[in-house]
Amino acid sequence: MLPVANLHLRELATATVEFFALRTPTNTPTQRHQDLDDDRTLTLVHDPVARLTRECASLRQRLDEADRRQSACTCQFPTSDLQPQSMRRDADDMRRELARTQAEVIKLQERCKQLEKTLFETREILKVRDEELEKLKGTQEELGEVEDEDDREDERSRSSRSLHDPELALDESRALLKSTDVFMTRTDSWSGAQVLQAIHDLNSEILQFSAAATELCAFGKNITPSKLTIQATQDTASRLGPSVVRILSGRDHSQDPTLVQLALQGCISTCVARALSVFCMGFPTKADAVLTQIYSHMYAAVPQPTSSRWRALTHRHIHTMYPYLSDYSANELAETMYRWSADILAAAGCQSYGKGSIASRDGLKSRFGEQVRRITKTACKLAQVTKEEIMSTCFEIIAVEHGDAFDSRRMFDSFGEYGASRGAIITTTELGLRCKTRKNGALGTDDHSTEIRMLMLPKVVLDSVLDLVDPK
Repeated sequence: MLPVANLHLRELATATVEFFALRTPTNTPTQRHQDLDDDRTLTLVHDPVARLTRECASLRQRLDEADRRQSACTCQFPTSDLQPQSMRRDADDMRRELARTQAEVIKLQERCKQLEKTLFETREILKVRDEELEKLKGTQEELGEVEDEDDREDERSRSSRSLHDPELALDESRALLKSTDVFMTRTDSWSGAQVLQAIHDLNSEILQFSAAATELCAFGKNITPSKLTIQATQDTASRLGPSVVRILSGRDHSQDPTLVQLALQGCISTCVARALSVFCMGFPTKADAVLTQIYSHMYAAVPQPTSSRWRALTHRHIHTMYPYLSDYSANELAETMYRWSADILAAAGCQSYGKGSIASRDGLKSRFGEQVRRITKTACKLAQVTKEEIMSTCFEIIAVEHGDAFDSRRMFDSFGEYGASRGAIITTTELGLRCKTRKNGALGTDDHSTEIRMLMLPKVVLDSVLDLVDPK
């Protein structure tokens, strides 16, 4: 807009000068007006054309100066409120660079925290290792063993390298932590209270299944037992003992099936306890027996944490090698429960026993499948917890076998409050929990160094229950 204004002003000034130059006469000293009096003194009047000419020239000069300044100025004003394109690109580049810098700072901060955590864990591991070394040194001195000088020299050289090269020591410690995460930990993932609660829940599920299955069956006296009944009676005797068969087949349960319910509780409890007593549920019998012997020998010969770590590593790697072993063991346990329960109902004289009936394996599976799945799920979880996630001690889920003598310190009579406890054990109706812990880590110690505590006494049924239950 400024160059156009200059042009108009310049044209206006030029036109004005030309106008006054053409139409205004020039005053000279000889020209005078004829009408003026002779004695009147003339006053000098400044020439307005000259003055205007000077002013126009000055204005033209200022306009030329403005043109020169405008042509010399290279600044360009934006037509909008946005920054020029080049400045926007520079600003975007700076923002991107700032974002990258901030991201790198965050990464460095996280790495610093990780390094500090690793350093702390390394110090804790070294502290634990030093304590174990002190114990081993004391044991070796008692047994007259001498530590190899080369091993000590290697340890000193590694310590020296660690002092001179902290980064190398940190990398070694990180690799050690990664490879021995399970082996070196002494922390229990589950507390004793959580294990106890799981046992309570399991016993409750077993009780509910046994009571429901008993209520759905109608019982009568077996006058002429069939081949299926005879086979079921023999199988039950081999699994749970002759005492259970005697109270099932020798009585009429049509009026009071309490003994049948107790037998079902004992059946499921024994089935679960035997499944959890092995080293790894679902593993082949011969291979599991070898692992059980190795662990028993190791438990008696080395400190508690060492045997617990070996047990946890072995059990975990078995399931890593055989990823479907958990599902297989759960299905096998459920099928065993259906089969054993159906045989007990048949031995007790269930009138609807047979293929397709409620008391058959298929009938129980169809009617109580959800309850049995909850039982097997809890049992498999307990197997994993007690084998892999408990390092400070050894938890054992127990059931008392039939025929053993009653010991009030190791078991509880389910009907003890109704009369004196007498006779042999018929079956276990509720599972118990036992805790075994090595008191010290000395090598070559005897069994007296193992502390055994009964956290939950298993509940049993004795022969004296027959005096209280008198079905008509």
